[in-house]
Amino acid sequence: MAERKIKRIKFEVKRKLGSLPNNSQVWKKELNLVSWDDREPVYDLRLWKMDTEQPGKGITLTKEELKELVMIIKDELRRLVNNR
Repeated sequence: MAERKIKRIKFEVKRKLGSLPNNSQVWKKELNLVSWDDREPVYDLRLWKMDTEQPGKGITLTKEELKELVMIIKDELRRLVNNR
């Protein structure tokens, strides 16, 4: 059986923007500005392991994608407020 080498992903959290409430004692959900493998920083919404700062599952967004997501969320919040 062939050995599989797993490439280590290099990352640097450039700026922590905020955390979301979470019931987990092991993982925290954060929005950060992160550089992955020395690339241009992107907005990153992801779970992070509390004791090691190990990244879990998440998504990355460019500045343009973040702006579009904010518009989608604003529209949804307006809809929710109007449908009380």
